[in-house]
Amino acid sequence: MENYEKLEKVGEGTYGKVYKARDKRTGQLVALKKTRLEMEEEGVPSTALREVSLLQMLSHSIYIVRLLCVEHVEKNDKPMLYLVFEYMDTDLKKYIDLHGRGRTGSPLEAKVIQSFVYQLCTGLAHCHSHGVMHRDLKPQNLLVDKETRRLKIADLGLGRAFTVPLKSYTHEIVTLWYRAPEVLLGATHYSIPVDIWSVGCIIAELVRKQPLFTGDSELQQLLHIFRLLGTPNEEIWPGVSSFRDWHEFPQWRPQDLALAVPGLNPAGLDLLAKMLVYDPAKRISAKAALNHPYFSDLDKSKF
Repeated sequence: MENYEKLEKVGEGTYGKVYKARDKRTGQLVALKKTRLEMEEEGVPSTALREVSLLQMLSHSIYIVRLLCVEHVEKNDKPMLYLVFEYMDTDLKKYIDLHGRGRTGSPLEAKVIQSFVYQLCTGLAHCHSHGVMHRDLKPQNLLVDKETRRLKIADLGLGRAFTVPLKSYTHEIVTLWYRAPEVLLGATHYSIPVDIWSVGCIIAELVRKQPLFTGDSELQQLLHIFRLLGTPNEEIWPGVSSFRDWHEFPQWRPQDLALAVPGLNPAGLDLLAKMLVYDPAKRISAKAALNHPYFSDLDKSKF
């Protein structure tokens, strides 16, 4: 690690500390992600190695934060992996905060939102085509270059390697706001549509400049969702009542999405509605989303 000069701590992620650093050999700015390892007899856990090699494979896409290298360090006989990523100057949550939350400040330009969503779906389509789901997409995990407005997906696949803790090291509860209803209902088998649900929540937040569903428990999160989208049933979502955490919920009728997300054009609302579909099998895929009319006037040659 003597090749890196740590400049400042930029965050405390779910999996460990993150530092902004400079590679002394090249002068390049990097992000060092320090991950704690539960060691096995044979050394570095195979799950961690598998995820890291997956990250290296996926980071060939420009919409995924590039993993430059991995450093294995022994400190006081405790093994650490440092993942060295390209450095990005902000994330989507901070980017939205810069423009003032909610009705204060100025709305994000429709063109900027459209570009962010297109980049996010492009990166996600790349992951999904390799059979990899993110499982924890949220604005804090989407890094942004303020100058170029390039957006990249971060913290990919770490969930399986470094076991998702219920609380992060900073004791803030891991947020449920972007979590798909099948996960909230205790599904043991779920797949890549969980990421699409998160993208829908992120689109709504970009337009509203505040999150769409803000529950502080699984139950409350579900109630927020049901109040807006209507309480699901077997007809809408076959199998829903057999989930582990299914109860007899209050019966709400679906509300008009346009009222919840004012300022999103009709094509955008249509895409959003196709992402916030209860039955995961009927949710639009990332690849199909890229061809949605919402992007018809976007200059795709830039991407």
